Amino acid sequence: MTDSDLQETLLSKEVIQEGIITRMEHWTVRLPNGDTAIREVSCHPGAAAVVALDPEDRVILVRQMRVAVGRITLEIPAGKFDHPGEDPLECAKRELSEETGMKADSWRKLTVLETTPGFCNERIHIFLASGLHSGSRHPDPDEFVDTLRMPLDEACAHVMDGSFHDGKTCLGLLMAQCLRASQTQND
Repeated sequence: MTDSDLQETLLSKEVIQEGIITRMEHWTVRLPNGDTAIREVSCHPGAAAVVALDPEDRVILVRQMRVAVGRITLEIPAGKFDHPGEDPLECAKRELSEETGMKADSWRKLTVLETTPGFCNERIHIFLASGLHSGSRHPDPDEFVDTLRMPLDEACAHVMDGSFHDGKTCLGLLMAQCLRASQTQND
């Protein structure tokens, strides 16, 4: 089967609901067999996330309540774009500063995560930050967070034992660990 055997063609879009963060749309598509179907798509502005590593190989994690899943989570710092077309690196720098009070001298893009492509177009740009130094924390007025540092190996063990559930956090931590391991082998 080729890609063209799977391709859906967008015919139209209809906004169903405007939200604070996302917009729900119905997309009418032509299927490979010529029929049409409706795809319900949650449109998201995009986001950036940061695996911030200190010189002791500890990652900075953010503790916060996530009411959608009904619990307090441990995640890498992250946040949505403030405006369409915002530079992902600038967003990552802002979120690291807001949530942790930290700034970084060195930045490396790890990947772009498509969080749930079955119904949402959200893309989170994940960065690795090092050369950390303190600044002042300034979370958004509706953002209540706490930070902690955890050895990267321990954080990755929590990914592997299923304790961490957040996709961007799991992917970012494992990518940082793989990158660190490959750098160690090359030294």
